[in-house]
Amino acid sequence: MLHLAFGLDMVMIQEPREIRTALYKGFLVPVKNGMSRFQGMGTSKSESQVYHVTKYGADPTGKNDSTESLLKAFSDAIKDPSERFLMSGIVDIGGARIDLDGGDYLISLPLRFPVAGIGNVVIHGGTLRASANFPADGYLIELSSTKINKSETHKSIRDRLQSQPYNYEYITLRDLMLDCNFRGGGISVINSLRTSIDNCYISHYSTDGILVQGGHETYIRNSYLGQHINAGGDPSERNFSGTGISLIGNDNAVTDVVIFSALIGIFISGQGNIISGVHCYNKATTLGGIGIYLEFIDLTQNRIVNSYFDFTGIVAEDPVQVHITNNFFLGDAFILLKSINGVIKGVNIVDNMFSGSGRGIEIVQLEGEFKEIDQVVVDRNNVNDMKVKSTVAKGLVQGNGSSWTVDFSSTLLFPNLTKNVQYTLSTSDGLLPMHALRSTSDNRVVIESSMATQGSVYVVVDQGTSDDLCF
Repeated sequence: MLHLAFGLDMVMIQEPREIRTALYKGFLVPVKNGMSRFQGMGTSKSESQVYHVTKYGADPTGKNDSTESLLKAFSDAIKDPSERFLMSGIVDIGGARIDLDGGDYLISLPLRFPVAGIGNVVIHGGTLRASANFPADGYLIELSSTKINKSETHKSIRDRLQSQPYNYEYITLRDLMLDCNFRGGGISVINSLRTSIDNCYISHYSTDGILVQGGHETYIRNSYLGQHINAGGDPSERNFSGTGISLIGNDNAVTDVVIFSALIGIFISGQGNIISGVHCYNKATTLGGIGIYLEFIDLTQNRIVNSYFDFTGIVAEDPVQVHITNNFFLGDAFILLKSINGVIKGVNIVDNMFSGSGRGIEIVQLEGEFKEIDQVVVDRNNVNDMKVKSTVAKGLVQGNGSSWTVDFSSTLLFPNLTKNVQYTLSTSDGLLPMHALRSTSDNRVVIESSMATQGSVYVVVDQGTSDDLCF
């Protein structure tokens, strides 16, 4: 049986799988006795599961603080659960909807459910604004069972949450405007499963617009995030701070989202995440901004596709299995590969468009030395007024002599690295000299022949193919 506690009351439900646990103050604990149904939990299932916050006294004009009224609506919305479960320990509330009635509400505390372990709830349809005394480390809506510890490392967060049960499942936040009033962040989703954030506008955050820690499959789509409201060219851009979206976890998706002001557009520390259709013009690279930051973990395993990096680029630390393709980089925006432990493996940076100002900015850049390089492909990117960098290059040299040199040092990404060379010597004077590859030092390919001849040498080099591959 499962016991669900609200305040000081504890109620129980018979779970089909005979799991004898209790949810009390957010924790699952074993129980000995219980009842077969929920008791004293509010309205009957025959009544509406839509909770209009104005009926609880919330002020839709935003003139008065509505925190208490909104929290009461949050509490009542989960007091009439069905006799069903989602994941083990997650009670199915049955699709209850908290309706903000199109109002504009002032709040002084984060909005949270009174207990964890619930699912199948919708919050939608209005505006929330932080008051002047809203906690600076809080979030307007918190899907969390505990207070967030900002000093904890991202690795520690991932490791800790992996061993804990999920807090919530299938919570939907949609059609919301959240004004953080430069007091904390917009939405926090902590160790939750299948959370949906759709059609939200989040502004004036000082920390994160959206923070995701742990959990699984948080989907953020069709939303707009910006610390300062603008449409580009903001004179205060150099002062932008905070992060639009922080993903500290695995298997999340951000699709069709605009981030128009933040120091970092999207910060990722986890695996299996996908970013698609995102427009980042959060803060120009020349002013210290970063569109997407991929933090070092053992296996990065993230994909960034079909997105628009508007004067701001991508930073990836020790990338392992990273796919960056079909994106548009404008205004000298580039991709920086940053060495932490000198490892880069399984990276595809292909089929992107880059456009710059003619200042010779390289489309892909390195910071630090990489010592383990394997299966890295930077190729087929088209470039306008920027400098091409690639792991694959082709060259032609013609002349009369016995030595031919093709210099790829200005094009190849990694210094002094040539894993594979293919070349063809074509003579035009009828001679058939012996010839051989003599050197690839400093990314300069040298071909020598046994006698002088009039000819052409065609060369293809590859830096990224695995040493283990055989043809």
